[in-house]
Amino acid sequence: MSSSEISNVPFVPETAFGIWFLRTHTWEHHVLRVAIDDLARLIDTPLPAAPVIVDAGCGQGVSFRLLANAFKPRRIVGVDYHAPSLMLAEQAAQACRETVADIELLHGDCAQLPLPDASADLVFCHQTFHHLVEQDRALAEFRRVLKPDGVLLFAESTDAYIKSWVIRLLFRHPMQVQKSADGYLDMIREAGFRFGPRNVSLPYLWWSRAKDFGLLERLGLYRPQPGKRRETLVNVAAVKTASDTD
Repeated sequence: MSSSEISNVPFVPETAFGIWFLRTHTWEHHVLRVAIDDLARLIDTPLPAAPVIVDAGCGQGVSFRLLANAFKPRRIVGVDYHAPSLMLAEQAAQACRETVADIELLHGDCAQLPLPDASADLVFCHQTFHHLVEQDRALAEFRRVLKPDGVLLFAESTDAYIKSWVIRLLFRHPMQVQKSADGYLDMIREAGFRFGPRNVSLPYLWWSRAKDFGLLERLGLYRPQPGKRRETLVNVAAVKTASDTD
């Protein structure tokens, strides 16, 4: 997809802090690694021995090595709209090519993926969806590029976290599209994916609690209970359902 073809993509530019943060050890170790480990645990459908993975919103490519270790793919396709991040992703891809020889990077929009139908076994969308303005179109694209029974690995922060004061201060997001955990799960289901309770995780990690970053819990002064708290994260491994047009 050429630059001219995606020049009108609705886009909220990230802050300089946000771009820097996405290449830190904290991001890789405490956010990305934890999410990939959790998503792999949620999959209960057979996967190919060497899957093709689309990393939707790959950013600077920090995920490539972690995806390679977790799923042993034969191919990874990284797609991102932010061209400077893709330049750094190329360096990450080069560092991974002894493990995954075929890593392709594409400049594109998640709501119009530059990929053919049924070309992926897994679509990995980690902390990307809350940046997207055209969320319904992006989900339709994820479903389109997945093979029959392909899996969407979706990990996202909810509105409770994105709308917190510290995130508003340090990052930039389209606030009008932010959703709760239930809101994202409903949207994924309505887009043509199936999943059950065992395919869903609601982590309540320290970094996602912008009010106190989990300090009160570590001090033994607070014990958060599922169902009695505002969920800050949602992870789901959802399978593409069949339709008359597939």
